[in-house]
Amino acid sequence: MPTLSDLVRDERSARLLLSLVGTPNDEATGRLLTRVGAEELIALADRDTEIPGMDRAEAAVWREHIRTHHGVGQAASLMAKSARDRFIIPSDADWPSSLNDLGDRTPYGLWVNGNTDLLRGDAADRVTITGARAATGYGTSVAEEIASGLSEKGRTVVAGAAYGIEGSAHRAALAGGGSTIAVMASGIDRPYPAAHNQLLERIAQRGLVISEVPPGSAPTRQRFIDRARLQAALAGATVIVEAGAHSGSMRTAQEAQDLGRIVGAVPGPVTSAASYGTNQAIRDRRAQLVSGSFDFERLLLASESQQPPQPVFNQTHQYKQWHSRPRSITPQGM
Repeated sequence: MPTLSDLVRDERSARLLLSLVGTPNDEATGRLLTRVGAEELIALADRDTEIPGMDRAEAAVWREHIRTHHGVGQAASLMAKSARDRFIIPSDADWPSSLNDLGDRTPYGLWVNGNTDLLRGDAADRVTITGARAATGYGTSVAEEIASGLSEKGRTVVAGAAYGIEGSAHRAALAGGGSTIAVMASGIDRPYPAAHNQLLERIAQRGLVISEVPPGSAPTRQRFIDRARLQAALAGATVIVEAGAHSGSMRTAQEAQDLGRIVGAVPGPVTSAASYGTNQAIRDRRAQLVSGSFDFERLLLASESQQPPQPVFNQTHQYKQWHSRPRSITPQGM
């Protein structure tokens, strides 16, 4: 009778199979993967021997999940289809080493479409911009200004291609000739939201689209939650432009904080529900106040030089500057 091990040829194929039959962001699987490697992990799923670090009950539950997620025949079919897409693993030269900071929650591998050179180098070269889907004109304009300014400095903008703040950040980076990475909660071949199909095509052509879930996968609530850790770990810093009281963007900020990354937040009107989360994060000192790209670049440079950031802007002047400058208008569906 065929087994999962029959589908494995090497570490890469074992990790690809694990991405198909395993659960992302699963610390138990991650610990075992670190301990024995992907090939032996798949072999342990097939056998009924002891599993390092698990008691008999835990091992039985873990095996049951791996074995029943997909049958061997279905897994073989999915592997054949997935072989058409590029899949990178931690031993590859273009694997982003910053993801390894996630420890047992490091993704098993990444499906990629585009320029993987953007994953190389320091995490400090990349900045995650995220925020409310139902963004206000204020939030959209600030996101565009920050993304444009960071792109001019050679930073890569990381976001999730969602409506609102993230879509605006991607567009601004592309418009300025900069680079951008879209981190998907769906497969790289399944644009989400569907209205951002053209935007994602442009990102794949001039930047990079990545996902830890296999091609064809639909986005789910859990996959959005899991994705937050990737957005945080890929970049040396995260800035939240707008976020409501229960915004998923604040999960990305928390993940970044837990990783010791820089976290910035843009203040907004106290009367705006879209700025409740950012204002609260600044108030609770979970994020540093960011008023624009120059201010955020200052935080990045201070972090790189291990020097405390110096206040270099006047709040009143910044307010007047904001209200006097021309607004940019970007179609939301492009």
